[in-house]
Amino acid sequence: MHSSKLRTAAEAVSAVRDGDTVMVGGFGLVGAPLTLIDALAASTAKDLTVISNNVGEPGRGLGVLLRQRRIRRAIGSFFTSNPEVAEAAGRGELEVELLPQGTLAEAIRAGGAGIAGFYTPTGAGTELARGRETRRIGDREYVFQPALTADVALIRAHVADEYGNLVYYKTARNFNPIMATAARHVIAEVDEVVPAGQLDPERIVTPHLYVDVLVIATHKLEGVPRGV
Repeated sequence: MHSSKLRTAAEAVSAVRDGDTVMVGGFGLVGAPLTLIDALAASTAKDLTVISNNVGEPGRGLGVLLRQRRIRRAIGSFFTSNPEVAEAAGRGELEVELLPQGTLAEAIRAGGAGIAGFYTPTGAGTELARGRETRRIGDREYVFQPALTADVALIRAHVADEYGNLVYYKTARNFNPIMATAARHVIAEVDEVVPAGQLDPERIVTPHLYVDVLVIATHKLEGVPRGV
């Protein structure tokens, strides 16, 4: 199958530069683009800001880059799956920004929609609101959350067609579709690339115009029946 967007993982992640902000899909390791993360770990890119729900697990997924000290800042909502995050932050090697999970998702979605930010009641009156702009609307206090965007997004889908239209598999969908809209350059790791016209249009979640590069996964999604 030929696609002008198809690259090797190493070629694809060469778009990530020192100091870039990189969105990485996944919830834990589910739906994480593990092939692309491996390639990024083998590259020389450093001083990265990573926007992801979490930073993998110890020595797995984004946890590999953490051990390599290639992540300068992590923005996410669930860091407890990798205790090495707290250890790195304690040593002053990693800056961490913790957001409520819904706020994280909405900030990414807003970034993709071209919205500068939004007010949310979640976190108001807590430590998460410290240093942030707040506003009382009606009888509730709200916290301003700026939108999140990135230089590059690394996302995981199940199947692409040769144009880059993407179909996801169950919960592996998680943060991936919204990240595809919020980054300047989008690299999608997929199990298979099929000819144009083979995907049911009703199942396409991410249109091809958001996808710049396709990579065939070496880490296959688990439990996917044939023909899905």
